[in-house]
Amino acid sequence: MRYSKFFLPTTKETPAEAEVISHQLLLRAGCIRKLTSGLYTYLPLGLMALQKVAAIVREEMNRAEAQELLMPMVQPADLWQESGRWKKYGPELLRFKDRHGRDYCLGPTHEEVITDIARRELQSYRQLPVNLYQIQTKFRDEIRPRFGLMRGREFVMKDAYSFDVDDEGASKSYEIMKNSYQRIFQRCGLSFRAVEADTGSIGGSYSHEFMVLADTGEDTLVICNDCDYAANVEKAAVVLPESGEKPGDPAPLHRVETPGMKKVDRVAEFLGVTPVDIIKTMVFLADGEPVAALVRGDRQVQEVKLKNLLGVSEVEPIADDEVWKLAKLPVGYMGPVEISIRLVADQEVMCMRNAVAGANEKGMHLTGVNPGRDFSPEQVGDLRQITPEDGCPVCGGKLSLTEGIEVGHIFKLGTNYSEALHATYQNKNGVDKPFVMGCYGIGVSRVVAAAIEQNHDANGIIFPLPLAPFQVLVLNLGLKNETISAAAEQLYSELRALGVEVLLDDRDERPGSKFKDADLIGIPYRATVGKTYEKEGMVELRLRVSGETVLLPFTEAADKIAAMIHEELRQLQDVKR
Repeated sequence: MRYSKFFLPTTKETPAEAEVISHQLLLRAGCIRKLTSGLYTYLPLGLMALQKVAAIVREEMNRAEAQELLMPMVQPADLWQESGRWKKYGPELLRFKDRHGRDYCLGPTHEEVITDIARRELQSYRQLPVNLYQIQTKFRDEIRPRFGLMRGREFVMKDAYSFDVDDEGASKSYEIMKNSYQRIFQRCGLSFRAVEADTGSIGGSYSHEFMVLADTGEDTLVICNDCDYAANVEKAAVVLPESGEKPGDPAPLHRVETPGMKKVDRVAEFLGVTPVDIIKTMVFLADGEPVAALVRGDRQVQEVKLKNLLGVSEVEPIADDEVWKLAKLPVGYMGPVEISIRLVADQEVMCMRNAVAGANEKGMHLTGVNPGRDFSPEQVGDLRQITPEDGCPVCGGKLSLTEGIEVGHIFKLGTNYSEALHATYQNKNGVDKPFVMGCYGIGVSRVVAAAIEQNHDANGIIFPLPLAPFQVLVLNLGLKNETISAAAEQLYSELRALGVEVLLDDRDERPGSKFKDADLIGIPYRATVGKTYEKEGMVELRLRVSGETVLLPFTEAADKIAAMIHEELRQLQDVKR
């Protein structure tokens, strides 16, 4: 491709709307253009990168013997009503009516549609297992679309669904997909981790997220430095250390005036204790009903853990000015003793002795609070956010917290959808059994953005070679010099003949502009034909990722560049299978 003919509208200025680096660089490098909030057009350079991701995904899915199909983006409401998600999914599901007044939605996911296919077409155990996938546009009506391709309303996704006869078969299908995902992201040239994760609105009993490690990630990951354990902070389990100390005798309850003392630190200082000695009470709405959650004074409630413990669809904190209206509890002075609403507690709270807690009366706290004697929660479990000071739940080793960007998520669904939609097969004995399902998603468009978040510098994008729209950019720095121009054209032709994807910069622009655009669009190899060629017969080859520049004899340049590219790709594809 010739740059002079290629639709590549780069810009020097950073758009004011772009908050994260991938959004900034995708716009500046002419990869995407915004149509409206959360909706983007992929320009040729961006589409080429997107297609590179899709090709890797498709190859590995086919290698795992999954079969590709394509399902409608528009889905009828009756399927979602059968599964119970028509109301449960929330406002992110874009609902509308057709001209006949029938309800439909734009598909954010396809569990209902694929299960409908299975119940119609798969009747016998002899047809199982089967894994069906698609690469398709999805739509989720995000309340605040942001960060460009990272959190748009419309996006490209690969979703796959496995159907098995039993849990053992479903576990095998899950592991096959987990291994396939490992290969996909390694082949994309990304630094990533597979982490244990919450199942969220998709449901199921077990899941892993695949996270691209990047400082700008939206998710916090917990990683053990001593073993392979890794989890999203929402899922990371806290294991209480064994305590050799014997608790002292419980002290009597005592009311203490604490005027104006609403914060844990102030109460601790006033009473001469530490936050470790205080029970913190926080009020949430759980499916619309108030619930009080207890954690130690130096801890934070993890809302996803709370949601899972309660078995509800949604948990949200209540604003301070609403707590009194909803629960008749004074903010800053709430406590578990004789509380008027449902009470749950973190497991750590139940080990506390002679603690301090709010008295549920303005300006008052209690000392000598003891669980079991003074209050009994309805439920107890792991409710708090894990910290680096906690031990690894697997080996007890030291933990680190890092940031990541979710690019893939796999779920062991079980029979949630097959039972709801009455999707069954006949087993060997002729008995109808529900399919045991798995679900496996990759945000194809998100991978492009995540790759840039992980691979960039002050000058622009640094595309990993497997995702790069072009592998080599040939710069002609002597457009009006017949010798230089002829050499640039020859190198361009030789590289193409060797199967290398090449962009020839044949524009009538100053060298400085060409160099800046080259860095901005992030092509991995830049071969410059200029004065060095005219004087010495050499081509300057620059590696975008390292900035290293080497001189190659012109007569050997095409072969050596092609060999470097093929070797780099071979190493990325050399994954255990």
